[in-house]
Amino acid sequence: MNNWFLISSAILSFLGMVFHGFIGGKMYQTNINKSNLEPIGKTLSMFSWQFHTIFLFVAGSTLMYIASNPEFAIAAYPIIYMNILGAIYFFILGIGNREVLKMPGAILMGAIALLAWLGL
Repeated sequence: MNNWFLISSAILSFLGMVFHGFIGGKMYQTNINKSNLEPIGKTLSMFSWQFHTIFLFVAGSTLMYIASNPEFAIAAYPIIYMNILGAIYFFILGIGNREVLKMPGAILMGAIALLAWLGL
């Protein structure tokens, strides 16, 4: 049964990656291009956005690997901790800006962490 938690966590991470990378990335790029940032600032901002997409892919891949090779379960702990920290960071940012709380990041990262932890 534990594998189902890890697989669910991995699938959630992959779904988040697709949404964040393609749909969210397009929305973010449209908004950032309308801003008055310097071109290098726009590039760096887009890079930081897509870096999280890469994180979701690596997390999902790692969790899927652990589900099929449980002897490497220790590799899940950094994934769990990073997702917990990301969820906390979303909530902290939401204290100063309520718009951040409308984004699904805290729920997504918290759910990934919880499911991965239950899978261990």
